[in-house]
Amino acid sequence: MKSTPYAYDMHRLSVAPMMDWTDRHCRYFHRLLTRNTLLYTEMVTTGALVHGDVARHLRFNAEEHPVALQLGGSEPADLAHCAKLGEQWGYDEINLNCGCPSERVQRGAFGACLMAEPQLVADGVKAMCDAVQIPVTVKHRIGIDKDENYGFVRDFVGQVSEAGCGVFIVHARNAWLKGLSPKENREVPPLRYEFVHRLKADFPRLKFLLNGGINTTAQLHEQLPLVDGVMVGREAYHNPWFMADWDEIFFGDAPHGLSRDDIEIRMVDYMEREAALHGTPWSMIARHMLGLRNGLPGARRWRQVWSDHRLKTRPAHEVMALAQGLEAFA
Repeated sequence: MKSTPYAYDMHRLSVAPMMDWTDRHCRYFHRLLTRNTLLYTEMVTTGALVHGDVARHLRFNAEEHPVALQLGGSEPADLAHCAKLGEQWGYDEINLNCGCPSERVQRGAFGACLMAEPQLVADGVKAMCDAVQIPVTVKHRIGIDKDENYGFVRDFVGQVSEAGCGVFIVHARNAWLKGLSPKENREVPPLRYEFVHRLKADFPRLKFLLNGGINTTAQLHEQLPLVDGVMVGREAYHNPWFMADWDEIFFGDAPHGLSRDDIEIRMVDYMEREAALHGTPWSMIARHMLGLRNGLPGARRWRQVWSDHRLKTRPAHEVMALAQGLEAFA
C-alpha cells in the first residue's frame, strides 16, 4: 500500500482516447511522464477486430499499464467477443465509446448516437460484463444535439448502470450530431460540469470521471473533490509536461525524477528498438513528443528538426543530436 493521502485509484487521472494520437507509441511516451495515470487506446472498432489484424490493433508495451482498450461498436455479441480479446491481450479495462460525434462513426451506428438507444448500450455492456473479469466502463456526452435536459443523461446512466457498468466517463458537453465537425463538437457546445456533479450526487455508488476543457492543475484541484476522477485530452497531448508532476501531487508518489532530456533519450532508445523489432520509422513515434519542450527557448527549432522528413533515413540518435544543436545539418 502506498503511503498516499488516499488509496491508489487508477481512475483518479486519465488521458483521453484520441483518434490518430493515443497509439501505443504515444502511450509509451506518456508513461515516462506519469506512472499512475490511466492511459486509453484510440477507439478500435469491433469490425476491425472481428475482421482485421488483431495484433496490429491490440499490441501494446508492458510499460503502458494501467491501460484501457476503448471499443467502438453496438452489436452486443461483437462487443463481448472484442472485450474478451482485450482481456486476453492484457488490458486493464474495456471502455465503450458513446461520445464520438463524427459522421463516420454515426454511419457505423455507434459513438454519441448510441445515447439515444440506452437499452442497446445496456445490452452491450451486459454482454461485455458477462464475457470478462476486468472493468467495463462507458464514455459518453451529457446529451445529444441542443436538448440540454439533465434528465436525459440521468436516465441514460441509470439504465446502463443496471447492466453492470460502475464507471462513467462524462464529456460534459452535448454532442451535436449535425452541423458541427468533431473539432467544433469539442468547443462549441457549452461545458456543463454541474451535470457531472449532479450525476455523482444522484448515483453516489457509481464512479464518475469528468472530461472536457481541463487544461490546468488548478482545474484538477477544483474538480477532483467533486468527482471520482478527471480525464484530460488535448492538453496532455500538446503540452505533455503538464503531466510531469501528477504522480507526486495527485497520487502521493515519488517524482519520476526525469528531465526533458532524459525523456528524449529514453524515447530515442525506444525508437531504435521499435525500428529494429518492427521496422517502425522514428517519425511515427517522434510526432507524439513534439510538445515536450513547449515554452522553452529553442523549442521551435527542436520541433522543426524532429518533424523534418528529410532526416527520416538518419538514425534517431543522430536526429536527437541535430535537434539539440550538438551537430550541424549535413
